[in-house]
Amino acid sequence: MDKPLRKLSGDPSCKNGTCPTLWGTEDNKDYVVQGYVVTDRDRLTQLDLPEGETAVVVPAAVLEEYFRARR
Repeated sequence: MDKPLRKLSGDPSCKNGTCPTLWGTEDNKDYVVQGYVVTDRDRLTQLDLPEGETAVVVPAAVLEEYFRARR
């Protein structure tokens, strides 16, 4: 994925600038979610992720901010 990213929303309680964030590609065809890697084995088992995928936890506020801005 070599398309430029643009920041769509971030964690409003972030103090250091490296917090969960929602990014979009310049052409609006893809999203990239930055969050905390899920390491809990029970949760990973529930997700049954295929090879090459991972799961991240993103605070609800990040997505709420994005959808609120789109209204």
